[in-house]
Amino acid sequence: MCGIAGKIVFDSNARVEPGLVERMTETLVHRGPDDSGIYSGVQAVLGHRRLSIIDLNTGHQPITNEDGTVWIVFNGEIYNYKELRQELIARGHTLKTNTDTEVIIHLYEDFGQQCVSKLRGMFAFAIWDTRKKALFLARDRVGIKPLYYCKTKEGLVFASEIKALLVDPAVKAEVDTHSIARFLTFFYLPGAETLFHNIRRLEPGHTLHVQDGVLADRQYWDLEFIDNARNGNFAAAKTDLLELLRETVRDHMISDVPVGVLLSGGVDSTALLSFVVEEAGHNVRTFTIGFEGEQFADERPYARLASQQFGTPHSEMTITAKEFQEFLPKYVWHMEEPVCEPPAVALYYVSKLASEHVKVLISGEGGDEAFAGYQNYRNLLWMERFKRIGQPFTGITAGVLRYLSHFQSLNKLEKYSTFMAMPPADYYFSRTASPVTFFNRMRGDLYSDSFRANTNIEDSLHFAHGYFDRTPSHSVLNRMLYVDTKTWLPDDLLIKADKITMANSLELRVPLLDHKVLEFAARLPQEYKVKGFTTKRILKEAFEGRVPKEILDRKKTGFPVPVETWVKNDLKEYIREILLDRKTLQRGYFERRTIDQLLNGSAGTGGNAAELFCLVTLELLHRQFIDSVS
Repeated sequence: MCGIAGKIVFDSNARVEPGLVERMTETLVHRGPDDSGIYSGVQAVLGHRRLSIIDLNTGHQPITNEDGTVWIVFNGEIYNYKELRQELIARGHTLKTNTDTEVIIHLYEDFGQQCVSKLRGMFAFAIWDTRKKALFLARDRVGIKPLYYCKTKEGLVFASEIKALLVDPAVKAEVDTHSIARFLTFFYLPGAETLFHNIRRLEPGHTLHVQDGVLADRQYWDLEFIDNARNGNFAAAKTDLLELLRETVRDHMISDVPVGVLLSGGVDSTALLSFVVEEAGHNVRTFTIGFEGEQFADERPYARLASQQFGTPHSEMTITAKEFQEFLPKYVWHMEEPVCEPPAVALYYVSKLASEHVKVLISGEGGDEAFAGYQNYRNLLWMERFKRIGQPFTGITAGVLRYLSHFQSLNKLEKYSTFMAMPPADYYFSRTASPVTFFNRMRGDLYSDSFRANTNIEDSLHFAHGYFDRTPSHSVLNRMLYVDTKTWLPDDLLIKADKITMANSLELRVPLLDHKVLEFAARLPQEYKVKGFTTKRILKEAFEGRVPKEILDRKKTGFPVPVETWVKNDLKEYIREILLDRKTLQRGYFERRTIDQLLNGSAGTGGNAAELFCLVTLELLHRQFIDSVS
């Protein structure tokens, strides 16, 4: 795993200062503490920071082709690189290293921009073609590895992280105010936009070709579902799934350094551990984390159970509210984007623990998006079935629920009556982007007059439907899975997973997000994934007898960070101090009285904890990246 950065200029008579790119890569040293390198040529400079995982002795980057006309900097792992290497040698190429990086550059020589279709893995890379004076950027299909870019008057600058782009004086640290409303709608930023004006993400499954000042963005992969998949042989499908996952885990174990497993106490990470132990033996270390206080849900007993089942050396730790608070400024520095992910703080500490023993971690991230593990998938399916069965009575039922809800303000009955009237897209986004969430319910009072005058705050809610409407002919379940794979997964979960583990110079690998696994899951009948009250059905049944029953049968809890309790108690004064600070209020985004209402409403119950975390994160981002350069 590495960090990449670089700059090209459009004027053929201009040159890029190598020192600029060197300074950019210095901000990425946590991504690659083992080595660094620079290519400096006409119109382009490429920079690299290396975390040595494969071919420790000859993997120095940037790497070139045989005649020095094409150069590459690469971040990620290509799991089928050995097979590709043999194919390239058979085609007459001479390879000087045993790295996966060199494979990509020769594939580019033979297949041009189509080279990405040959790759199986996680990647973000940049290729400078000196013959064509062209830059080629690419990002893996799912968005496991990040890649940002900014077009300036003189050229284009790119990097693994935004902070590296901001080193260039031509890149201004200016807030895109439209992104604030969008962030507070979703609790993260879906799509190509970032918090910063003119800084964009290269979207998952996309490439960017830059030549003569023209940027050409191309989508090379999309997840395609089969709605009319018939129920076939469920037993055969389980067998096929096990063989696919066994092969995928074996590929993800490729490493010349120690590999560990991050245990969440759930089905996904435990299932992967069963294959990791088959491949590498019982000396693979496992890691988990918990929280101080007996009243909190604790994943550690289930993680210990998994470790005992497979005989792995196991390490765990506990974090406190104080440690959570102390890490928040570093959290926003590493994340760089507004993402409401309190579990990321816990991930940082457990990654720090793991970094004392390993350089690679296997994670179960992605199982819920591939095999429909979230409860809202099941809930919406039941809601839609209820609407169909009871359609003549839906209006009466909703009216009764609304009447009963007058006795309990905005309780479950009122929310349910609201949900009953929603189309599927509205209900799907109800976890954040719906009228029942605080930011959207109060958006008329939340934003200041000046902010609303310059920002279309209503656009954010319409933006939500755009993703759902991309697949109008698919089943409701497949539409939800598609939307999460294109938004929630890359723009929230994977940003967190990459940046927080890389903060501790750890490479995180996610076998359940191998594109072959996602494509396999997308072809399965709906009943194989959700049936009755059971979610992730095929995965759970496939691992019966391999994963302890206590883990298979437990209710899904997510990662239970006790933010509500901490907001109500330990973090109350810290949050109030930040949000009511004169500097915060003078930004002019929000009405003071609404912030007061939000703070007072959470004081006794810890409610609206996610909203408060969003606002604190947003302010700390401004202090870290906007105020520091203004």
